[in-house]
Amino acid sequence: MSVAPLAVEVICVFCLAAYLLHKYGNIRRQHVLVTLASLVAWYFSMIIIFILPLDVSTTFYKICLGSIQPPVTPAAILSPPTNATPHANHTYTDAPSSINTTVNDDQSLVRRDALFDTPTCQVPWSYVQEHVLPNMWHVVYWTSQILTWLILPFMQSYATSGDFTIQGKIKTALIENAIYYGSYLLIFGALLIYVAARPDLQIDGPRLKMIGITASNTWGLFLLVLLLGYGLVEVPRKCWTSSNREQLLAYTRFQVAKLSTDKSDTEETLEDILEEVSKASEAIRYNHPHRKYMDTILRKVPEDMQGRLNRGMDDYEDYPDGRSASIPSEKDLVALHRKTIRAVTSQHRTQIQWDILMERAFGLEDIAESEKCADRRFRSTFPQHYTGILKHICTPTVEWYWKCLVRPWVLKVLTVILAIFSFVVIWSEVTFFNKKPVLSLFAIFINVAAQNYDYFYIELASCLTITYLCVCVYFTVFRIRIFNYYYIAPYHQTDSNSLLFSGMLLCRLTPPLCLNFLGMIHLDKHVTGNEDQEIETAYTSIMGHMDVISFLSDGFYIYYPILVIVVALGTFFSVGNRCLGLLGFQQFIGDDDMTSDLIEEGKEMIKREKRKRQRVEDGEARRKSWRDRYGTTKDRVGSLQNRDASDSDSESSLLHRIASQLAKYSRVNDKDDSAQVELLKDSEPLDYDDSLAENEEFDRAKYTRSQAGRSSRQTTGSRWTGGRGYGSQAPPKGLFDDV
Repeated sequence: MSVAPLAVEVICVFCLAAYLLHKYGNIRRQHVLVTLASLVAWYFSMIIIFILPLDVSTTFYKICLGSIQPPVTPAAILSPPTNATPHANHTYTDAPSSINTTVNDDQSLVRRDALFDTPTCQVPWSYVQEHVLPNMWHVVYWTSQILTWLILPFMQSYATSGDFTIQGKIKTALIENAIYYGSYLLIFGALLIYVAARPDLQIDGPRLKMIGITASNTWGLFLLVLLLGYGLVEVPRKCWTSSNREQLLAYTRFQVAKLSTDKSDTEETLEDILEEVSKASEAIRYNHPHRKYMDTILRKVPEDMQGRLNRGMDDYEDYPDGRSASIPSEKDLVALHRKTIRAVTSQHRTQIQWDILMERAFGLEDIAESEKCADRRFRSTFPQHYTGILKHICTPTVEWYWKCLVRPWVLKVLTVILAIFSFVVIWSEVTFFNKKPVLSLFAIFINVAAQNYDYFYIELASCLTITYLCVCVYFTVFRIRIFNYYYIAPYHQTDSNSLLFSGMLLCRLTPPLCLNFLGMIHLDKHVTGNEDQEIETAYTSIMGHMDVISFLSDGFYIYYPILVIVVALGTFFSVGNRCLGLLGFQQFIGDDDMTSDLIEEGKEMIKREKRKRQRVEDGEARRKSWRDRYGTTKDRVGSLQNRDASDSDSESSLLHRIASQLAKYSRVNDKDDSAQVELLKDSEPLDYDDSLAENEEFDRAKYTRSQAGRSSRQTTGSRWTGGRGYGSQAPPKGLFDDV
């Protein structure tokens, strides 16, 4: 009995939540309260996923103790049984009390469970004291419920509010949440009236709490069915599609063409709003009281678009009085601020999706080209530069074998495993309420492990099952079109609103999902209907049950399993996609003309984007090569000045080399045989001449006429004075004639 496994899991889960938040969120730019709330929401939701398996193994150990141990009283411990016989004794071990008791089979009131046949119960490796898990579930469950129903929705409304003061943002957030949760309060009131109308039920504090928990769990489980039924089919299908390069490339091109429409719409919407912002900025004077509100709106505009708004930001002169009538009011600025926030968020989201799709398309096209290579070396259009030990491991040959040969087969094997897992989940969802015989496959597997006291397998299987259920549910959430406003993107590209939404959804769906899992393994007697089972998990005792209201509990077990299999079958045959395709919505259907046209359109878009990025990279490579070879202009001038100061004799040779270079890059005048040189101004050419690069001393950007004149005066003394540096002597004939 040790708390070390629990402490290690708590620390590891916290590190995992912090790492994911750092990967997806932008901690430096987002508000500290957003970071803290998202971290707590993600952390507590993951705690439920990873700590519940420990509760399951502890519960099976308690069931084992209850199957061989009678209810022990102090009198029973002090007085041995009267009719005890030496040959009918069993010894059991109670870890919490560490008491070994001899019990007679004929006199003891022992409830033996058929699950355990051995008289000795082994203590789980992760066993903790009985009060630890209930106290933890109290904190985790109620904190997550407060976050998902009160704090996170309020913070979402506060972040997207267009008001400029704290009081205004709070007022707007309260109004929006009051409207949003009015339906839930209506449902809670209806349930409360139903309970009050029943004579056999009395309304008190604990019963009101159970009504609230019942309403929350019922709502969560009902939504969970729809999301889970779609994800159980779509996750294996997505994995299978990823193993087929041609199909995945076609689907990616389809997504590119489809996303281009959304990208254009968001950009046009942002352009229209920026035009309104520009007009409002021009109308509001620098000394107007609303100018501070206008500056707040301007700060929300992306940095690359600030340039077009500079015209209205510099108010250094008073405008005519005729413009005072067109000055927007504070209410108009609040609405404009809100529209700006939403437009910038949507444009940022679509741009991130566009970049991710392009990177995927480039990688798939590189794989298609590399498969044709006979030398089996991977060739990438935009190669990724590895550092450290990865530079020696991720060689082009290893990358070719992994991407072109090994990974497709790994994904196919993973697809088979996930498909089997999905079938087991669907079967268990449909049959978990049948207790005799036990038809739920998860319950059968867990019971077999409990008979062998394989607590590690119980915890591992429970953790993997809950994790897979969460993956299916949250995969569905971010694939549904109605939730397209929220997007989770890596590399610190997720906005604050999406982080809050994901944390709210985790806290809202994880508790009922875990309750559903406990029902599948028959550890919730209120779900399975097994009233003989007296021992439950600590999580169930804290979270409560849905059977407080009879018509919900009786009807829920009928439509719940049916909806899972109906949604799964509809997803398997793509019924929803085909119906949306008939209605005119763009859906990926292989034998459809619209799909083929969009695939070709996406292919052309990918080609244009690839050429654009190649031009940018080529330009960067040329500039980098120039800087590496010749250094910056400041470095070259500094080195030449130091050289002039240290050795005056080298000045004449330097001028001689410059003159030779000028003669080399000169134009010959047909009317005059003298050398005429065209001096170029300070501009960087687009293409660099290799012959120019051979001479490191030549720098036409810095050696202008004035510098050449100063060097000449220092060399020849006072030979050329006055005028333009030539004095009484005539300037060199024909040298600057064509300038």
